[in-house]
Amino acid sequence: MNLNNHIQPASSPLQLWGGLECTVNRVRDNYFSQMDRNGHAARLQDLERFASLGIRAIRYPVLWERTAPDGVDSADWTWSDERLPVLQQLGVTPIVGLVHHGSGPRHTSLVSADFPDKLAEYAGAVARRYPWVEYYTPVNEICTTARFSGLNGVWYPHGSSEALFVRALIVQCRATVLAMREIRRVNPNAKLVQTDDLSRTYGTPEMAEIANFFNERRWLGWDMLCGRIDENHALWDYLLESEATAEELLWFKDNPCPPDIMGVNYYITSERWLDHRLERYPQSHRTQYRGIPHADMECPRVLATPTPGIGPLLQETWDRYGLPIAVTEAHIDANREDQLRWLVEIWNAAKKVQQNGADIRAVTVWALLGSFDWNCLVTECRGYYEPGPYDVRGAQPRPTAVAHLMRELASGRPLSNPVLQGQGWWRRPGRFLAKPVATRAAVADINDRGAFRSTLPQPILITGATGTLGRAFARICEKRNLACHVLSRQEMDITDPTSVEAAIVRYKPWAIINASGYVRVDDAEREAERCMRENTVGPTVLALAAIRHAVRFMTFSSDLVFDGAAGRPYVESDPVAPLNAYGRSKAEAERRVLDSDPQALVIRTSSFFGPWDEHNFVTQALAALGEGRPFAAAGDMTVSPTYVPDLVNACLDLLIDKESGIWHLTNGEAMSWAELARRAALAAGVDPAGIEECPASELGMAAPRPVYSALSSERGLILPAFEDALTRYLHERELGEQRADQEESAHYAS
Repeated sequence: MNLNNHIQPASSPLQLWGGLECTVNRVRDNYFSQMDRNGHAARLQDLERFASLGIRAIRYPVLWERTAPDGVDSADWTWSDERLPVLQQLGVTPIVGLVHHGSGPRHTSLVSADFPDKLAEYAGAVARRYPWVEYYTPVNEICTTARFSGLNGVWYPHGSSEALFVRALIVQCRATVLAMREIRRVNPNAKLVQTDDLSRTYGTPEMAEIANFFNERRWLGWDMLCGRIDENHALWDYLLESEATAEELLWFKDNPCPPDIMGVNYYITSERWLDHRLERYPQSHRTQYRGIPHADMECPRVLATPTPGIGPLLQETWDRYGLPIAVTEAHIDANREDQLRWLVEIWNAAKKVQQNGADIRAVTVWALLGSFDWNCLVTECRGYYEPGPYDVRGAQPRPTAVAHLMRELASGRPLSNPVLQGQGWWRRPGRFLAKPVATRAAVADINDRGAFRSTLPQPILITGATGTLGRAFARICEKRNLACHVLSRQEMDITDPTSVEAAIVRYKPWAIINASGYVRVDDAEREAERCMRENTVGPTVLALAAIRHAVRFMTFSSDLVFDGAAGRPYVESDPVAPLNAYGRSKAEAERRVLDSDPQALVIRTSSFFGPWDEHNFVTQALAALGEGRPFAAAGDMTVSPTYVPDLVNACLDLLIDKESGIWHLTNGEAMSWAELARRAALAAGVDPAGIEECPASELGMAAPRPVYSALSSERGLILPAFEDALTRYLHERELGEQRADQEESAHYAS
């Protein structure tokens, strides 16, 4: 099988590629490896998962630091020996990466004179080991890595000068030339896929000089490899002033190594706005360059008119170089529907530029297994995870809606996910982090990007208009631009099949979320029949209607389906044994719903706290303690607190992913009610001395409850950690109080 024919010229349809986040970056003396964290280092079966997505090629690591940290003579090829032939057998072309945001093994670095020769030696060894491999990226994102390592001080060697930036740039480019030379000694047909961030900087007229400089600087890595840098280059004087020598710069003109494919990476942060008016921007976005203070913010967060996106940047790259282009990283850290919208927007823009005559080969879906801690540029292990086509937070990687979209794109099938009907957050009115700036940028034709052109997108029907959960779903759906209708009992009685049928016919939803039900646990002991009707009969009626109309369905259950005898956090497969009428109604609802509609999604959760109601346990505890009143809380009953916004966001993602069956969703920690009150008080800066820890038996609860009902999951712990949730809860409460104060002041002022 000749895999190299899989990467076709411009006359062929746009291809779908995949990329594995494999960064091994050095921060001082610590190395951070994405593949250790995402599990791919030990999971061969991922390759079949990747192939199932319909990708024709994959950016795949045979990293220097992992394979030959102590030199080529002691290299361990076991890992790549096992994997590269499997990719070949599966019909997926590997684009082999040798250094990915790394600085090489400990005995060298991006500013070491020996880095180019040593990487070339390793590259030659890789080529001899795998002579059939044709596509290589010796060094990923040369210019970006040089900035982070030599100018911004983020990665090793933590430079903060123009001289170290330029040195890292020259060293990486020379290493790429020498590496490809050694590779081509083995395989003369070997091709260079050179990646970098496809950035663009805009700004106020006062910032034009810096913006123009940044827009020239972004090409430096590609220009160097193409042999374009000489005395006539726009940045020639800058390079010399930054301690480059004319001799080493002109070496590239005599030894050009132009990319066979220009690999452009595009993120929401790739387009920047510079503004001299610092007072308009948060402190976190104020900086300076060359002694000039200014604000620096990603364009979608400040420009009143969105930029057209990647399309003009692809055309600009084609006009400048005339070389084949592939989008080699397409990814956004966002909710699931916006991940889908981002990919479709880039895909359609690439197709349009290709149709206009540019040689655009492919779009690469980046981070097939997601990525960790890129929100802090992988300088720490904070546990922040961004899912991709697969979510690795369970026992095995779980395909998300992005995986399904990839298969549709790869096969040319119509795009089916209804959430594509909405615009991404980067084009919505609520996206701004500063006072919007009016510009002359043309508004892109969103219809060229979107998969749908419907002005009436299919909604989600949400029951429980007056409840905590129903109101939270309405709020977050609005924020996420997911069309929804929140229905009261008068608008749809879930226990009445005729009423449910009428609502489905009227609204034509793609999904139904049942956020209603009987919630008074103690009253259920004497109102068991009503509890059963609202908690069991109603969800069953909805499930039956959903399967008849091919509508997705989600409903909620509780930790009270368990008796607490296990004495450890319960997982989804544990047998239920409810102690009270409420728990029995939920357990029976689970059984009936999944019998009626096996594709239904049942969420078990517990112990809500959230910023938008005054009746949850944490809010009541803080209110009492803040006023100096005592607050009684059980110290012998263990639960797992759940932050409502996190719960709702995760539920929507799972619904979009077409997940089914029972899922446990909490913020992951087991604690007593008293401990929850104590930790909330300490986080809020409130004296916890007023907490009166007591046995649950003294709290006058009519319904028996399990002493231990904390939830864990065997399917995936996908909510953020409790401490993080608690911090965000307090911040949101503070913002709510500020808004209330402002509204009150405005009222009296009027």
